[in-house]
Amino acid sequence: QDLKLDLIYPRDNTRKYPCVVWICGGAWIQMDRSAHLAYLSVLAQQGFVVASVEYRTSNEAKFPAPLQDVKAGIRYLRAHADRFNIDPDRIGVMGGYLTCMAALATDPVYDVGENLEYSSAVQAACPWYPPTDFRGFPYSDPEQCAASPESLLMGKNVMRHPEEALACCPVSFVTKAAPPFLIIHGEDDHTVPFGQGEELHDELEKAGCDVTLLSIEDADHADLHFFQKEVWDE
Repeated sequence: QDLKLDLIYPRDNTRKYPCVVWICGGAWIQMDRSAHLAYLSVLAQQGFVVASVEYRTSNEAKFPAPLQDVKAGIRYLRAHADRFNIDPDRIGVMGGYLTCMAALATDPVYDVGENLEYSSAVQAACPWYPPTDFRGFPYSDPEQCAASPESLLMGKNVMRHPEEALACCPVSFVTKAAPPFLIIHGEDDHTVPFGQGEELHDELEKAGCDVTLLSIEDADHADLHFFQKEVWDE
């Protein structure tokens, strides 16, 4: 199938603009690349090209297919940087788990498809309440875990295959070569525990990386706290 992206970019071809690649969440079960364009237009007005990329969901393909799709989108943007007035040396990613993985997973196995002569590396990452270690979710037993989004993404039960689960988690891909990270997470998140963001922050810090954890007091998962001007200013 063809994968699409929504793009907001300036018609000013006298200069190049940094690009924010938005990777919409949805527990890998559903995704709507157009869902947040109203908010993303605020970034565009601040001088960014904004691209919201589509990827296959877990009912279409298992990991690493969604990550390969995102990386294909990044390569596409680099390949067409002149057309969209993008600075190819200033591309960042924003979203959730796939944001972390796009920034950290540099193995060529994740680069599949077209425009392979271009890099899928990014220069900054801003994950919002990201799952970073699938083993840290509070499932009571393997039967309950079997229906979890993480297990559906992997195609295997996380509780029954903990080592394989860890092998596709952002905390396993941290190196000192990671780009700068701004992690945004709500302290009252009932979907992705706040400790998930903390764990990635601590691993990046331990590796000597540039990382900031912006914790939002009383915020649950993806609630209105995140769509305030102060958060977007950060």
